[in-house]
Amino acid sequence: MIRPEVRDGFWRWREVIAALGLAALGLWWGFASFGIVQWLGWGMAALGVGLAIAAAQKVRFRPQSDGAGVVTLDERRVTYLGPLDGGVADLDQIVQLDLTPAPAWRIINRDETHLDIPTDALGVEALFDVFAALPGMKTEYMLSLLNNPRTAQMTIWMAPDHKPYKLVH
Repeated sequence: MIRPEVRDGFWRWREVIAALGLAALGLWWGFASFGIVQWLGWGMAALGVGLAIAAAQKVRFRPQSDGAGVVTLDERRVTYLGPLDGGVADLDQIVQLDLTPAPAWRIINRDETHLDIPTDALGVEALFDVFAALPGMKTEYMLSLLNNPRTAQMTIWMAPDHKPYKLVH
């Protein structure tokens, strides 16, 4: 009944749609009610808008299709299993995050080992919260680089106590 591409679009934006629905319900309560329900409505509207903004950032990070490999996050350890390579990175050891032209996330550890994860790998959306939690991470900068591919490797984040490290192939 619904075209597959429209259904997929709704599914991709489902969190944003739900948050906007919460905001709309809150606005309705805020304008049409009185007393405590009115105040709850204004709070729900503000919460819905905040959730919609956060969900929109996650949608921009999430790939539109599944690429090569699988990403899992377990016990503060990122694991990537790809068709040709793979590896693990401990979250407490990350000192630098780059975006390669491939495009792939390059996670560089304190011991200067690295893990390359394609930006369209299955399960890569779990990395959004990991990257957003890095101290001093500029999420909007990361999303702008991800959505506007570059021809050179770009450093997105670096630990404050770390000097730049460039891998040479």
